[in-house]
Amino acid sequence: MSKTLYVGNLPWAVTDDQLQDVFSPYAEVIAARVITDRETGRSRGFGFVEVATDDLDTIIRSLNGTSLGGREISVNEAKERQMRM
Repeated sequence: MSKTLYVGNLPWAVTDDQLQDVFSPYAEVIAARVITDRETGRSRGFGFVEVATDDLDTIIRSLNGTSLGGREISVNEAKERQMRM
């Protein structure tokens, strides 16, 4: 079963591949995606990483607060997206 992590405070220049490289030593990464602005295509400073493990605590403890590109990233379990009515 896979789980998704939210990664915040990303440097603007981080790519999907770089995000995957950061998490791959800790778990098998299924997908990594930096969220971009629809109009400009520029990073919005956060992303999501889907990993093939249920043990997120180890990953979160290892990476939350670490430096990536000069910025201290935040790593949390992603919350389910709620539908807007």
